[in-house]
This record gives sequence, C-alpha cells and structure tokens, in this order.
Amino acid sequence: MKLSKRGEYALRSLINLGIAAEVKRPLVQVSELAHHEQLPVKFLEQIMQTLKEAGLIGSQRGKFGGYRLAKPARQITIGQVVRLIDGPLAPIGCVSQSAYEKCTCPDETHCGLRMLMLDVRNAIASILDRYSLADVVEVTLRKMRRDNIPLPFSAEAETSSSRLSRLSAAGKAGRNASRPHLTEADGVLHQLLGDYTI
Repeated sequence: MKLSKRGEYALRSLINLGIAAEVKRPLVQVSELAHHEQLPVKFLEQIMQTLKEAGLIGSQRGKFGGYRLAKPARQITIGQVVRLIDGPLAPIGCVSQSAYEKCTCPDETHCGLRMLMLDVRNAIASILDRYSLADVVEVTLRKMRRDNIPLPFSAEAETSSSRLSRLSAAGKAGRNASRPHLTEADGVLHQLLGDYTI
C-alpha cells in the first residue's frame, strides 16, 4: 500500500482541523490549510469536497467561513480516510475485505502468495483502523508542546508567525539538504504505546 498525494493531503488537512478544534478555533479557511502545509489550494479544495461529501468535515460559506470537523476526531479512523481517498488497503484484490477480486491463481485456498498478502493487509488495516484522528492529533500536539512550537491556528501561532516562517524555511532547507533519519520513536504507535509489536 502506498498513500497517494490525495490521501496524504487529506490526512494532513484533517490533522490540522483536529488541531484547530483542540485550540478552540471554530473554522479554518482552505487557504490557511494550504499555506500551513504548503499544499496546492485548488487540489486541496477538491479533496475537502470529497471529505465533506463523506460527512467527515463541514463547512460554512462567506467571508469568515471555512472548514471544521463534522464529527469528533475520536470517531474518525485513519483507515476510514485512507479507504475513502485511496480505496482498499489490500495489496492484491483477492485479499480485499471491501473490494474482493478473484485472482488468476487456480487454487486461492492454498496460494502462498495470497496467505502472505493477507497478513500484509491485516497488519496495515490493524494499525490504520486502530488509531483515530484524535490519537494522531494528540501525539502531534504533544510533540509540538515538547519542542515549544506554537500550535497551528491558535492565538499564540498568530502572534509568532514570523517564527513559524523561520521554522518553515529551516525545514525546507533541511528537507532539501538530506532526508531526516526516522526511528521507531518517531511513530504514532510508539508515542501512544511505548514499546509495541504488531
């Protein structure tokens, strides 16, 4: 499974709407979401429409309008969003729960590849369906507070926008220079559970 750009942008936007809800910001304009995450506005508008049609977000029109979560973040699983935007989680159609397709194998029941891909599908689904948007928002906020980063869409962030610009520029330079090294401790699972196994 590879998350598409649409899936990535949808999840990043939902996380930001979750953060906005936590800092008591009622609405966030699509231009703010796009600016904060450096995403193309037109593409993001299409994604937001899909999320709205699925009942995950709501909107309010007008000069002071914007988007908000339509239901509590605890009720939105990451797996639900990925399936909505990118389709089934299964690496091959014959192990899909929601979009089964018969494969070319003459004996599905005893196919070793199918058994292996079923384990892959179950591991992916187990993680994505176990964690809600609220879990990811909680970990994100915890790490931002630990690193003394102003929370997006909060009054504090609005007054320190120049600092955010510097951090964003430094982040861009860092991304262009080299890829950051990731450890298990950087993942959501580790943040919520400490040592874990699938």
